[in-house]
Amino acid sequence: MRHWLLAALMMAPAVTLAAETPWSAMVVPALMPLPDQPDRVAAAVARMVDAIFTYTRWPAPRSTIGLCVAGKANYADQLDTITLDGARAVERRMLPSGEDALPESCDALYLGAMDATRARRLIADARGGPVVTIAETDTGCRAGAMFCLLFSANSLNFQLNIDAVSRSTVRIDPRVLRLSRGGG
Repeated sequence: MRHWLLAALMMAPAVTLAAETPWSAMVVPALMPLPDQPDRVAAAVARMVDAIFTYTRWPAPRSTIGLCVAGKANYADQLDTITLDGARAVERRMLPSGEDALPESCDALYLGAMDATRARRLIADARGGPVVTIAETDTGCRAGAMFCLLFSANSLNFQLNIDAVSRSTVRIDPRVLRLSRGGG
């Protein structure tokens, strides 16, 4: 399934968005159709996050990926069902609403709806470290997350913030990064 997703993303044309700030470069890849099942959006989000993690390399190997969820996440219910290659599990942890510092146990940060100031603080805390950042409700990637999910009636896609990826110590597979250059 993961390889199918990457193949679909690579074959589809990418559309580079006009950046609202000079430091950001973003791209919208191919659409992922929503599965025909109950809670289909949460299932698609779990598949998308699974694919992102599959093509992410942390500086040191991890047997479990600590996925911290902050804010009111509408589609994070199935994120703890992800099992990556090599039987690595994803352990979902909810961050308390008043917590603005990112715990060291967070290898990834999934941001739901929250105050923009808090989102920027959490992302700034993750910046420069080995943390993948994914925003559920920041369609313009204004808070600085690496991946920003975009929802439509029948599909899910994301924006890739090249600047945020380049500031992190995690490495995203070049086949995904190539999307930011229109597939070339």
